[in-house]
Amino acid sequence: MAATDARTLAHLLRQRSDAELSALLAARQVPPTADWHDAFDAAEALLEPAAVERALTGLTAGEADAMEAAAGAVPPGPVRTALFERALVDADGVPYGAVADAFRALTPVGAVADATGDAHEAGDAHEAERAFAAIGSLADILYTALTTPLSRIGAGTLGAADRRRLIESGAAADAATADELVEIAARAGLLAAVDRAWLLTARGHTWLHSSTIARWVEVASALVAGLPAALRRPDGGWLPLDDWPGAHPFDPAWPARATATAALLRRWTLLDGAGRPTAWARPAAAGGFFDADALIALLPPEVDRVYLQNDLTAIAPGSLAPHLDIRLRSMARRESGAQASSYRFTAETLGDALTSGETAESLREFLLELSLTGLPQPLAYEIERTAGRHGALRVGPDGRGRTRVSSDDEALLRTVAVDQALRPLGLVYDGEAGSAPHSLFSRTGADTAFWMLADARYPVVAVDADGNRRGLDRHRLADEPAPPPDPVQLYAPLLARLRSGNAADAEAAWLGRELEHAVRARATIVVTVRLPDGAERAFTIEATGLGGGRLRGRDKQVDVERTLPVSSIVSVRSD
Repeated sequence: MAATDARTLAHLLRQRSDAELSALLAARQVPPTADWHDAFDAAEALLEPAAVERALTGLTAGEADAMEAAAGAVPPGPVRTALFERALVDADGVPYGAVADAFRALTPVGAVADATGDAHEAGDAHEAERAFAAIGSLADILYTALTTPLSRIGAGTLGAADRRRLIESGAAADAATADELVEIAARAGLLAAVDRAWLLTARGHTWLHSSTIARWVEVASALVAGLPAALRRPDGGWLPLDDWPGAHPFDPAWPARATATAALLRRWTLLDGAGRPTAWARPAAAGGFFDADALIALLPPEVDRVYLQNDLTAIAPGSLAPHLDIRLRSMARRESGAQASSYRFTAETLGDALTSGETAESLREFLLELSLTGLPQPLAYEIERTAGRHGALRVGPDGRGRTRVSSDDEALLRTVAVDQALRPLGLVYDGEAGSAPHSLFSRTGADTAFWMLADARYPVVAVDADGNRRGLDRHRLADEPAPPPDPVQLYAPLLARLRSGNAADAEAAWLGRELEHAVRARATIVVTVRLPDGAERAFTIEATGLGGGRLRGRDKQVDVERTLPVSSIVSVRSD
């Protein structure tokens, strides 16, 4: 590494603003705890061979081509600016010596054999069918995560048990579909990784209630926005798929990453089977907007009515509008998810709806609005029967820091009291409560007690301290993600050290650093000294020692030992 390069870079680092310097440190993956004491430490570390090689791994194809074609300097433009911001070239676009040496030694990574997958072109209608299937499958996956979080293994992927559960339930056709749709949901912000689980986000919950086309556009927009910069065009579109394998020519991990990203875009039908943008994604690929109308024209029309039948089933004669599907699934089990979906009502599903806050009246009102055939008597009877039994147990706070489980049915309470599955609640009678025969008490929270009783299939409702019914939502959503840390604040202590000292101190520090390196290597250097009369004289010496404010060495021109005061040395350069 040339000392002059490190000195040049050190001066440039000191001239950058805090925001620019923080961006550089982040781009070069410098930890905030780096043990650097000044800008010269930073410059030397950034130009170390290992650090340079790591930075060059991230070069895009355009940046690599510019450095390859540069005759001494990268021409002005966005590429040169990007390289300068990452401290790979100086202000004139000239690569630092360590960078040029490392770049010449790099070998491009071999391109993947096939980044486009199946070259079969099936037409817009077939691609629209795939889009509809992907939207429906993702909705089923998110609905599953809403009721039961999906497991997540150490590698960050879907757990094998839940992958199998999604396939068996029909939410995903196969393992690849399940994995890709979970990854798509994560990239779109619909699922979030929390410890060892995938949880639905508030955005995902809203997405479930959106229309089919709104669902597709939201996810597609997120996928495009998340594409690596190397795949994006200046106008906001993306590069042809054939150009993806070489987008990062020196990154050995890139081919696999490009293939995985292409698979996600193909799964969401931004790309067709031949790797070309679909008709509705083509304008966005060219820097415009998605043509939602082109996709709508090919999707099955949505319906907002169903046939309620005497066998306690509901048949949707087409693709039921998503917000209606979600509401219906809260009170009935969906048995098939094709374009003509079927749902089945049971005492358990109706009980779950009542537990989550529905009433017999709200169930009847919704179903009457939804039905093309009115409300069949068997279903009306089942709603009344379930609602009549539901609420026999009431769970709420007792005003004394405990949870009260009360009922007018003493036999039911006695059953609850001896139920071994409820032993963790520690339910006991309390004669001082004033209604001991009709109440049990627990130190466990009211919500926890409620859900344990509901899971045990008891007809339970939640009430407040005044005995008024209240709804509980069991669905656990991921917390809103914390905003990313401000790079300037993150690197604040390091920035302070890099800016320590004034310009004169920096020059003296750099001179001392150069002299120490020369002595350590017993290098021959040219030292320019300012004489007492103000004149300057250059000595070519082999540096042998440094101490007491003086440099010692053998003068190569006259073969004598010289001792030069460091305070008089103006500059040092290699011979």
